[in-house]
Amino acid sequence: MAQCDESGAAALEDVTLGSTSHQQAAPPIPPLHWRRAWTHPVIRPVILAAALASAIVVGFSSWFVAHGRQTEIGQAEVASSNVARMVGVQVEAAMQLAGMALADIAERVAQDGDDAAAQARLTAHLGELAGTFPDLHGLFVYRADGAWFATSLGRHMKGNNADREYFQYHQAHRGTAVHFGKPVKSRSTGLWVMPLSRGIYSGDGRFLGVAVVTLRINFFERIYDELNIGDQGTVLLMLSDGTVVYRRPFDEKLIGTDLSRGNIYNELRTRSVGSAFLVAKVDGLVRLYSFRRLEQVPILVAVGRTKDDILGNWRRSSTLIGAAALLICAIFAAFAAKLIRQLLIREELDRQLRVRAGELEQHNIGLHALAHTDQLTQLANRRRFDELLAQELRRAERGGTTVSLLLMDLDFFKQFNDQYGHVAGDDCLRRTASVLAAEIVRSGDLAARYGGEEFAVIMPNTGPAGAIAVAERIRLSLAALRIPHQHSATGVVTASFGVATAGPARTGAYAPADLIEQADRQLYAAKNNGRNKVSAAGHLRVAH
Repeated sequence: MAQCDESGAAALEDVTLGSTSHQQAAPPIPPLHWRRAWTHPVIRPVILAAALASAIVVGFSSWFVAHGRQTEIGQAEVASSNVARMVGVQVEAAMQLAGMALADIAERVAQDGDDAAAQARLTAHLGELAGTFPDLHGLFVYRADGAWFATSLGRHMKGNNADREYFQYHQAHRGTAVHFGKPVKSRSTGLWVMPLSRGIYSGDGRFLGVAVVTLRINFFERIYDELNIGDQGTVLLMLSDGTVVYRRPFDEKLIGTDLSRGNIYNELRTRSVGSAFLVAKVDGLVRLYSFRRLEQVPILVAVGRTKDDILGNWRRSSTLIGAAALLICAIFAAFAAKLIRQLLIREELDRQLRVRAGELEQHNIGLHALAHTDQLTQLANRRRFDELLAQELRRAERGGTTVSLLLMDLDFFKQFNDQYGHVAGDDCLRRTASVLAAEIVRSGDLAARYGGEEFAVIMPNTGPAGAIAVAERIRLSLAALRIPHQHSATGVVTASFGVATAGPARTGAYAPADLIEQADRQLYAAKNNGRNKVSAAGHLRVAH
């Protein structure tokens, strides 16, 4: 108990010294409260004005940037679409020339026959056609069995082309339509070529052979490498089944590959012309593709530019616009912040002057509370207990009511400290105090640290039964904390309780010391009877 009083006195002395220091040096201005500034009648319009100006700048900049992006994409889409249209026109023109040459060859063979004189005339004619159409790789005529009959290459060729896909096609499909074959390597020159063929038939429909015109694949490369579509732009020609005829940048390995599962081909399944951002199956780059299905020939054309190439200039301009917008907003914010800070500092200084007297008064109240509070448990200390017990007994004497006192002592607490240490002991006392604070909630009741591991509860207008019930609740709640205690019979921290009640009497007066002594006797009775128990005495009379 003395220890408790000494700690309270030391705390009071520390606070008193702190108060003296507080009076000697004025406190610094506290940080600004911007949430309070928002409700200020003058500052709020300043914030709103700065925010509105910044929002207008950011909004206009965002619109300008977004509009610029759409414009760049739109212009790139138009440009790519025009390039795709131009490529398609060139391809159709080349294919139509090849078709005209095939029609002329087939008609001449059907009329002249296949004797030696006709073969010589046809070879000379093929040479003339090849000179007329420099983009052609060669012109060839094969007999019905696939043997070479005539060629524009100017030399006799050996071998048989009956195994070629286009030859087998015309054997199986009678008709004069031009067949567009898949790219192959020429057996005569070793170059990649695209064969266009037409069946040759006699007047009675008998199959006489096949006329073939081949286009050099590098013909497309020579034309499309000059297109300005960026370093990573691409031009793609495919047959209607997705077979690659040509792709820029040129890669021989891609000729003849199947892209029917690619994104471009999937788009052309549903529409003949269009544009879209797609991921290339070949290299995985995102490009804006303009694609179309040619009407005159079974060829698919696609022209693509990468997103980085299209939006490069836009990104640079957008970065400058964004930086300018942020700078303007920062200037607005800095100006508003400086103005607001000046207003708040002035108000804060005025407020400090107004509340200084109130702070001193509150400080005195705090000293009073601190002088009556146990620093470890935050319960009332022994000084406050003594004052309130005397006060309640006087009130009970005047009003003829009862006052109950509960003394509580933690069982084997010295052994607990020796076993677990003083830090654990202090924690145990704090947790015990939390139980008392939770159970003693009635207005007018007081829970206090009586000294060391002892606690006390003053309960005005409470008889023995009520006091015993409160003590029992506290006992059970403390045991429910399950604080380990090796020296306790239950294995956890418990407490013993002594309860005494002072009531009306006809003669004599009852002093606080008498009630404390009676409760203390009951406390020792509880300890002697095995601890972790509640022991109560009968009424002690207080004279009117």
